[in-house]
Amino acid sequence: MVRNQFPPDFMWGVATASYQIEGAVAEGGRKPSVWDTFSQTPGRVLNGETGDPACDHYHRYETDIQLMVELGIKHYRFSIAWSRIIPDGRGTVNEAGLDFYQRLVDTLLKNGITPHATLFHWDSPQALEDLYGSWRSREMAQDFADYVAVVVNKLGDRITSWMTINEIPCFTHLGYQVNALPPHAPGTIVSRPKEVWQTSHHALLAHGLGVQAIRANSTVPCTVSLVDNCAVTVPITETPENILAAQKAFALCGENGGIIFPALTGSYSPVLLELLGNEAPDILPGDLEIIHQPLDQLGLNIYSATYVRASDNSQGFEFLGLPKGYPRMNMPWLNIVPECIYWGIRHISETLDRADLPILITESGCAAEDELTPQGEVIDTDRIMYLRQHFKSAYRALVERYPLKGYFVWSLMDNFEWAWGYQRRFGLIYLDYITQKRIPKASFQWYAECIRQNRVV
Repeated sequence: MVRNQFPPDFMWGVATASYQIEGAVAEGGRKPSVWDTFSQTPGRVLNGETGDPACDHYHRYETDIQLMVELGIKHYRFSIAWSRIIPDGRGTVNEAGLDFYQRLVDTLLKNGITPHATLFHWDSPQALEDLYGSWRSREMAQDFADYVAVVVNKLGDRITSWMTINEIPCFTHLGYQVNALPPHAPGTIVSRPKEVWQTSHHALLAHGLGVQAIRANSTVPCTVSLVDNCAVTVPITETPENILAAQKAFALCGENGGIIFPALTGSYSPVLLELLGNEAPDILPGDLEIIHQPLDQLGLNIYSATYVRASDNSQGFEFLGLPKGYPRMNMPWLNIVPECIYWGIRHISETLDRADLPILITESGCAAEDELTPQGEVIDTDRIMYLRQHFKSAYRALVERYPLKGYFVWSLMDNFEWAWGYQRRFGLIYLDYITQKRIPKASFQWYAECIRQNRVV
């Protein structure tokens, strides 16, 4: 390969999520999602901001797609809002909601852009929270599968790349907390860690049933993926001892052992189960077979990582903290660890022994302190620095023959950043939220040149 040159069929793209960009929260038959309720609850979102109007993408999608054309991408990952399709979570289907996504997909295809649809990106119907507590109930998994069947029946002749669920840890383990308010997401205070793990187990069941629903209802050949934000362990130095330590640590970093492990291997990590003891989730007969569905590819959302080294303790590794001056982007957790891309991919292929599974980086990007110059530009060289180093990490994975197939930058444009409201900007396009004016940043132009040359520039 020419230095930094990507394969001819490499998929360059961008990613967004429904609640973060669409707005129009009470239009077209849509009913509230849990994020509508959460963001309207005093004290839960910075400055009391909500996802209305966000980027008003519901009304401006054609303009936004023209910006994608200008950027040069051929692949766009977006999510579908469950509460637009089945406003009460179960029961009556809202044709107006389906029609919106049909128009969106048709416009993408007309412009030569392949749609990659995520069926759940955190915004579950509030009606199901009221009915049975959302992810605390196994009913959620079947209701999700029924919703998936409706969407695929309607759009399966146009969409051939489906992703079931986005980042299970974020709407379960960050949404359900023991004896404390959930820190980041809609959820419930629970009494035991077991109840938190039960929510992610139910989400895994929803994924498995969702895969089955996609395959049962698609009228054309399609690819099916899970999107996971596995916690990446990086050896502080690439010695054999530290590489082994990073592999051992992978199961106990974040929620890996109880989410990505069962999804890709059919079993919870035994090391995690031993650690959890009586706090492990209840796993009924047949659950793991439902969860462990064959996948055509895996989406990885990777932003940062944790350094690890070998240790003479009983585990054989230790997680390493970061020094006070360690560089980070404009989020408390967004430490700059470019090796995260390479090691995330390598862990799937080697640590989980799934070298057969093609991988997409379905999200990677950064928040920066973007400012308009007097000339009305955003010169975000810090974001370019971040992306350039992470693209080089992806390139290393390709050189070493790991099965990386694409890279979707987060995000197309600044948007509602969950509990941070509109105060953290991840976009390649600057949003003036008052006027809804879109201003491509310097990183937009830089990424366009990477795509044009199909290499890291």
